[in-house]
Amino acid sequence: MGRVKRKIAVAEAEARMAAPPPVACALCGRPLGTRTEWHHVVPKSKGGTQTMPVNPICHRAIHVAADNTTLARLADMEAVRALPALAPFLRWIANKPADFNAPTRRAR
Repeated sequence: MGRVKRKIAVAEAEARMAAPPPVACALCGRPLGTRTEWHHVVPKSKGGTQTMPVNPICHRAIHVAADNTTLARLADMEAVRALPALAPFLRWIANKPADFNAPTRRAR
């Protein structure tokens, strides 16, 4: 990692630490549990830098429902939420507790 990128990464990390912790998952809207993962709205492999806090099960569901090319094309959490493949998951997860975890399977 180059010096400039390292400085940017450190500044982003410091800003994230100074900001109040996020209270809701960017995908399902449920409260965040003890574990929080940061989802790149546009995948890093496609040049994305913006991240959103999500519950681990929601993060896995996003990547099962869409590949990196699709996520790069959507480039917005509202558009990701509107994916038809995620609709059953979002209905199912809505009333689960924040730290709920279950295996996520790939579609056949």
